[in-house]
Amino acid sequence: MPNDDIRREADRVQEHSTPPTPVIYDVVRRLGVQEMERPAVSLWWSGLAAGLSMSFSLFAEAIVRRHLPDTQWRELVVALGYPVGFVMVVLSRQQLFTETTITVVLPVMAEPTGRNFKCAARMWAIVLAANLVGTLLAALLVSFTPVVTPELRDAMLELSRDAMPQTAVQGLFHGVTAGFLMAALVWLMPAAEAAQFFVVYLMAYLIGASGSAHIVAGSVESFLLVVNGELGIGAMLADFTGPVLAGNIVGGTVLFGLLSYAQVAKEL
Repeated sequence: MPNDDIRREADRVQEHSTPPTPVIYDVVRRLGVQEMERPAVSLWWSGLAAGLSMSFSLFAEAIVRRHLPDTQWRELVVALGYPVGFVMVVLSRQQLFTETTITVVLPVMAEPTGRNFKCAARMWAIVLAANLVGTLLAALLVSFTPVVTPELRDAMLELSRDAMPQTAVQGLFHGVTAGFLMAALVWLMPAAEAAQFFVVYLMAYLIGASGSAHIVAGSVESFLLVVNGELGIGAMLADFTGPVLAGNIVGGTVLFGLLSYAQVAKEL
């Protein structure tokens, strides 16, 4: 093959290959800048919708679990329902707190100004609060309205009991894993193109199947237990909400976010 033909073929292959790391970094950083500049009311309603949407992960898992025998492989199959809420949230671009642990942090790392820190804190506070209000509303609907059958509600409660960390330390470290996987999901999306559904599904499935703790998905479960009188608010905050939130931030921001920035810092 002539040299010119080889070069053209090489250029064609390069065009369809995975984007260079600095390009992926810049896409994620730009997304973070755009999100930080959105009006507070837009962030709130988007975050509320995300909290409600995430309840469908538990809903889907409960449907699957009700129809399976109690075997060693059951939990691996039940976890196939866990990504449903994530697919709804990520592909519809609703605001999910664990996505912001990397998208918002990269602009702050690039330009650590007081304004950027303030904008990042504002976005984190609004999105997290909206997500939790959405999951609380979902738990109330499931518990006090006929939106699901009693059998399905019982299955959701059973799953919620199994999902709660036994100790705060366990919640913290399980949260680190989930935070890292969510940040990896965000990092993979720019290169995924038509395969975005599969990227979201795979990363979320790993979170669910591994027993990792996600602050928003897990809040549906913890609030469901609280409103049904099976878990105290103090215990929820001490053993689940606080440790898992810290773990998600460490995994998504301190580990994945810093590593992502470090590998491109000298190329920017």
